[in-house]
Amino acid sequence: MKGTFLGEFEEVVLLATCVLKDEAYANMVRKKVEEHTHRSINLSAIHSALYRMEKKGFLNSEFGEASKKRGGKRKRIFVPTPSALKALEQIKEIRASFWEIMPAISKDGQA
Repeated sequence: MKGTFLGEFEEVVLLATCVLKDEAYANMVRKKVEEHTHRSINLSAIHSALYRMEKKGFLNSEFGEASKKRGGKRKRIFVPTPSALKALEQIKEIRASFWEIMPAISKDGQA
């Protein structure tokens, strides 16, 4: 299990790359994360998370085609690796196992 844990933000960013597939470039990842977390996210935080996970081996990246819309700049597309998918599955299983044994919580926050 060592080395497969992701922080909450990394997990959400990684899930966004999975959902976006070939549109998983930083700005689209930011929009998807904002959409699902209902938070405003700084683009540099997305870049940091993407590059950090690429360094950890959870993502690969490649440049897409240049476009006139972007002034000839190419997008860096991020693709989850098999180890990323395995880590996400493990996280899902861990969370589910805790929810199965979680006692009911009352409105005042007491178990």
